Amino acid sequence: MTTPLHELSITEASTKIRAREISPVDLVGAFLDRIARFDDEIHAFLTVDAARARAAAKTAEEEIAAGRWRGPLHGIPFAVKDNYFTEGLRTTAASRLMADFVPDYSATAIVRLQQSGAILLGKLNTWEYGTGTGAVDFDLFAPPAANPWNQEHFTGGSSSGPGAAVAAGMATFALGSDTGGSVRLPAAGCGLQGIKPTFGRISRHGILPNCWSFDTAGPLAWTVEDCAVLLGALAGLDPLDTSSADVAVPDFTAELGAGVAGLRIGVVTNLTADGEAVEDAILADLDRAATAFGRAGAQLRAVELPMAPAKYRGITTTINWAESFSIHELDFLDRRELMGSALRDKLTTGFMVRAADYLAAQRRRRELTAATDALFDEVDLLLSPTTYRTAPRFDEPEAVVAFTTVNATSPYNLTGHPAMSVRAGLAPNGLPTAIQLAGRFFDEATILRAAYAYETELSEPIPRPTLTDA
Repeated sequence: MTTPLHELSITEASTKIRAREISPVDLVGAFLDRIARFDDEIHAFLTVDAARARAAAKTAEEEIAAGRWRGPLHGIPFAVKDNYFTEGLRTTAASRLMADFVPDYSATAIVRLQQSGAILLGKLNTWEYGTGTGAVDFDLFAPPAANPWNQEHFTGGSSSGPGAAVAAGMATFALGSDTGGSVRLPAAGCGLQGIKPTFGRISRHGILPNCWSFDTAGPLAWTVEDCAVLLGALAGLDPLDTSSADVAVPDFTAELGAGVAGLRIGVVTNLTADGEAVEDAILADLDRAATAFGRAGAQLRAVELPMAPAKYRGITTTINWAESFSIHELDFLDRRELMGSALRDKLTTGFMVRAADYLAAQRRRRELTAATDALFDEVDLLLSPTTYRTAPRFDEPEAVVAFTTVNATSPYNLTGHPAMSVRAGLAPNGLPTAIQLAGRFFDEATILRAAYAYETELSEPIPRPTLTDA
């Protein structure tokens, strides 16, 4: 059976493009048709740049025909969260305050992808400014992105559009940004693979800041291999970003097939602290993953983080909200009446964070980073759930906030370690579940190796969500 163009992975599409079995023009056209057909119900896109995408596809087709092959991303269509600056294309961050903003340069991440031959389809939905309280209040200029598995459910945020677009087959891959889990949460909620690399691994130049000391760019895709290809294209020192790390970039695809035999995997046991619950389906898939890793030769051991994952969020919240207010102070003071309630409420709280509290949180952060990093003296990877529940319904506002705030993502934003949400299965309610793998600083390769083994050998594949015309 022939795979539809919109379901091809980067590797599959790239192989066919280079062999001249398909054209970038046809591939881009298939995605634009898909967007036109379904985005009125999914709301993944805020802006579609169809004319320039078709022109870029034609150029890619001509280059490839002339033998000027740029690599595995040449001719591959993608989309980005609308907090990435894109030259000549409006960047709104889903805010009325930026509704007409058109930057005169592109984020470094976009430049690198386009230099690799990737083709930008458009800009994706997000929480306002890519930030918020975790609430979805339906008071922005565009409706929130809906989960392609069930459109009455949340995608996860704040990279809500990237999660929806890739799951719905409206982009081969997407870029999001992760401050407290905002790549991994929509990846988990929408059944994708999504990696937050080490802080500093990918340039943040040209990405609207949320929290300077946590913000991390990252890709969402259908396969682990796609994430490895993308990380290789995106990573590397950028003089335009003072937080960019001068660390060698390996070939992240080189060891994908090495398996997990001999890897030491710590299974996090102190998941909850204050009565939080983890859904049975999430725990069952976590146990299934641990068992599969053990049978494949990994050495499993029970591990406790310095404190329960949700406890880290108390530290990240103080830092995040104070830094967010510092970044957006002028907008808050002069034009807050144009803001949605979630952003306005967050900045109001950030306004009241004392310097003493911020400094205390940073001191505690240093302690927790050292204590968390010490665990990697004993294990190569840490295994946990990504979320503690499947994506909730929009009409359950408390559950939407809990999905965002009570999970296992915050520890690695606080510490800066790389972490990846890996598709695990489908719960009885038909919604995706996920596990999370975290690793040593700048050792994304080991995370990807284990995730690839789980995806390709140790778990059952799940189908794409099915969309039907309204």
